[in-house]
Amino acid sequence: MATEFIDVLPVDELNVNAVKIVDAGGKRILLANDEGDIRAVSAYCTHDGGDLDGEELDDHEVCCHRHGARFDLRSGEATRMPAVFGLVTFETKVEDGRIFVAV
Repeated sequence: MATEFIDVLPVDELNVNAVKIVDAGGKRILLANDEGDIRAVSAYCTHDGGDLDGEELDDHEVCCHRHGARFDLRSGEATRMPAVFGLVTFETKVEDGRIFVAV
């Protein structure tokens, strides 16, 4: 079965070191422009289920503003308590100025 890529956003709408939540095939995905690399992970903190939208990136990580949990966007791994479970990661590609996410 081939991987389906969903067109989610123009690349110029995602600033460097910024994140944005998008819908990809019915899934809420956190897109991140990680120093020019486009990454996609699940959009909710695994500690309390809160939304990660509006957070800033630091050293390839997103930090949940509620309790300080941190996640590595390259692997999805939880890197700081209170989160112990990582985020789901999704493959991305950029074509013709658009960001696509595999779901």
